[in-house]
Amino acid sequence: MSNKYTKAVWTFVVAGATLAALWFGHAATERYYLQQLASQNQGTLGLVASGLQGSLLRYEPLTSLLADKTDVKLLLANPTEQNRVTTVSEQFRSIVQDIDASDIYVMNSSGVTLAASNHEEETSFVGRNFNFRPYFQKAVKGSAARYFALGTTSLKRGYYFASPVLSGASVIGVVVIKIGVEDIENTWRGPSTEIIVADTDGIIFMASRNEWLFKSLEPLSDRAVASIKASKRYPIDKLSELKNQNRSSGITGSPFTSVELAEGRETYLTNSRFMPDAGWTLHVMAPKALATGRTLTAMVVATLALLLIVLIVVYILQRRARLVRDIAAGARAQEQLELSVAERTNDLNLANENLTREVAERRLTEQRLISTQSELVQAGKLAVLGQMSAALSHELNQPLTAIKSYADNARAYLQRNKTEQASQNIEHISEMADRMAELGSHLRNFARKPKQAFDEIRLGDVVEGVKNIIGPRLKSEKAELNLGDFDDQLIVRAGRYRLQQVLLNLINNALDAMSNRENPVVSISSEVRGDEVAICVRDQGPGLDRDVSEQMFDPFFTTKGVNDGLGLGLSISYNIIQDFGGAIAAENHPDGGVVFTVSLKSASPVEEAAE
Repeated sequence: MSNKYTKAVWTFVVAGATLAALWFGHAATERYYLQQLASQNQGTLGLVASGLQGSLLRYEPLTSLLADKTDVKLLLANPTEQNRVTTVSEQFRSIVQDIDASDIYVMNSSGVTLAASNHEEETSFVGRNFNFRPYFQKAVKGSAARYFALGTTSLKRGYYFASPVLSGASVIGVVVIKIGVEDIENTWRGPSTEIIVADTDGIIFMASRNEWLFKSLEPLSDRAVASIKASKRYPIDKLSELKNQNRSSGITGSPFTSVELAEGRETYLTNSRFMPDAGWTLHVMAPKALATGRTLTAMVVATLALLLIVLIVVYILQRRARLVRDIAAGARAQEQLELSVAERTNDLNLANENLTREVAERRLTEQRLISTQSELVQAGKLAVLGQMSAALSHELNQPLTAIKSYADNARAYLQRNKTEQASQNIEHISEMADRMAELGSHLRNFARKPKQAFDEIRLGDVVEGVKNIIGPRLKSEKAELNLGDFDDQLIVRAGRYRLQQVLLNLINNALDAMSNRENPVVSISSEVRGDEVAICVRDQGPGLDRDVSEQMFDPFFTTKGVNDGLGLGLSISYNIIQDFGGAIAAENHPDGGVVFTVSLKSASPVEEAAE
């Protein structure tokens, strides 16, 4: 019973101390956060003022440069010259785009606009008179001028820079640059701070909240209203007083401004700075609720911290009472845990060894598959070469016979001292040898194992090699290779000799399909389909059955006789095109025969091609 009483007393004491600390600390905490908020406001005020001053002043020297342009002065001297008007207007339009201004225009000494960057728009300034504007009235007297107002034509707010155009000592016109302020205002909009800029009459013309525009911080005098009407600076119908009340904060030196908003009255901590160059006053306003909220949060955190400390102390006391008992139990649990960890570690090591062995076996199997695929590709090439050997023998016999004949003739001419005729025969022998070497080179390049990488190649080079290799069979079977719709300048990503093997397989299959036809024709065409190039090989054979078309790319599937092939040609071709990142398909042509379509990625022209 005494322990419970003691705990109740201690609880009451701690709660009382906590409430007292919160009561006396609240004012100090709120003062601290208000000072911090004022300091942040002051920093924001400096940044905004510097940014605003820099954004405005970077345009000021440009008006003087434009006023000195020869084309501008010539236009003011000859205002009826339409070509000059168009030239100057286009120059202004280009400058507006470069410097991100709103408008540039030039007026004569009477205030009539002669050329403007918006000359092609419905709201063009050309022909309009702006002599009522204070910036014109000051500039036409020979001084540079700056002015903020609402545009009477565009109805957009802007800051105007004006410079006189001089001819000798006389002012013959005024050049004006107008910059918009919406982009500057957009950078001010944020969740915690409001920014406003007021002129000498206290009228807000720039603000982070649109509903504050053209509101006055103080009641306007009749004289100020008359001046605004005369210069058409602001829309009179939108001028009204901002319902606000100012009072000293008594803490930071910055005043509190209470503003009536649509959602209710809001109190702001306000920092202000006067900008003497423009005659503006910049105000940065941070809601007092920010400091109040931070104070409340700090108090809540402090309360929770104290409560947490109490709970920790209580927990430590309770924990200490059971410490001796828990140490023994912990030692036993630690021993059991170490045993379990050792057993689990052994299991994991065994599983890791099995997994490592399985990965090694799979990698070896993958390497064997890659090697087998490469050997199958090479076997397919050698099979094609074997089929062409008889025809190639005929092709080689012809130049060999001719070489023998030319050599005998050359010997006879030399015996008769006819060196010129002998030289001609020797040249013929050299040509025959070059022809045989060229044919042998194509066969050797085709027969050797290709590189696995691929590059950008021209289709004309590939088909030229195919023609040289398949030529003997075409001649022996009186077949024709039709390239009427083939663009040999197209570039694809592939390997030259592997793509030759695919086309040779397709052409040989086409010739096999037309073995019973006289004068068979194989057509090769190409076309660009988006970012791919399609190569089509068509025969005029009997076409494909449905069952055959579903299995034709399977290994060892063939419709030929027992000794006419292994059924690997289309399977190898399919895998080669897959390696290139392309696709191969077959379908019956509406006019008869089969069309094989090879789709490859299109590429740019290059100097060298991969094998």
